[in-house]
Amino acid sequence: MNNKLILFVTVLLFTLKSSAQCAMCRAVLESEEGQSTAKGINDGIVYLMIIPYVLFFGFAYFMYKKYNKKSN
Repeated sequence: MNNKLILFVTVLLFTLKSSAQCAMCRAVLESEEGQSTAKGINDGIVYLMIIPYVLFFGFAYFMYKKYNKKSN
């Protein structure tokens, strides 16, 4: 029970902090005329989002190959 409470409080604190940062970034990016910075931020977010998937599937592929060799 105690571990669940600590996890809940930690998640709540990180959520509140990230929400405040998001509002500040949004205000700065919406005030720009050319929107080139906003496009750059969006590309950076997509880049950061793809990296864990590539690492996971790369790891899964090598594990599959490793265990597939042993069974043959």
